[in-house]
Amino acid sequence: MEEINDIQNLEIASEGKQYIVVRLGTEFYGIDIKYVDNIVRNQRITRVPKAQRYFKGVINLRGEIIPVMSLRLKFKLEPDEYTNATRIIIIKLEPQSAIGIIVDEVKEVVTLGGNSIEKADTSDPSDPMIQYLSGIGKRSDGLISLLNISAVIVGREGKDEV
Repeated sequence: MEEINDIQNLEIASEGKQYIVVRLGTEFYGIDIKYVDNIVRNQRITRVPKAQRYFKGVINLRGEIIPVMSLRLKFKLEPDEYTNATRIIIIKLEPQSAIGIIVDEVKEVVTLGGNSIEKADTSDPSDPMIQYLSGIGKRSDGLISLLNISAVIVGREGKDEV
C-alpha cells in the first residue's frame, strides 16, 4: 500500500512545480526550487561600499564569495530583523553565478499544479511589486505569492531608489 502512495505522490509531483515557501513579515512567497542552490543560516555579511541599499554585502560560502541582498528592502518593507529562523537562500540563475537572498524564515517545499496557480494581475502598472510576481499559488491554508526570481534579482529599480 505504501508503494502505491509513493507512486501517486510522484505522479502529483510530476504534474506540478515545486516551490520553497519563505516568509517575509506576515506574507508568504514561493521561489521555484530549480533556482535554489542552497539554504544557509544567517552569517556575517561583509558590507560593500556604494552598493544599492538592498544589497547587504557579501558572504564567503565554502570559498565562494556570494553577494547578498535583502528581499525586505528590495520590496520596500521594513528592514530585516535577524532571528534564529533567518536564512540566506543561495539562488543560481546561471551555473557560474550565485546570489544570496535574506528571508525571515523558510517554511516548507510545496508542489503546485497548474490548476493551483493563477497568473499575476498585471493590469495595475503602478504597483511596483507586480513585476516581481509570476503568479499566485492557491492552497487550502492560504495564498502564496510566486516570485519571478530573475526579475527580483536583475530587475531595474524605480527612480526613487537611492
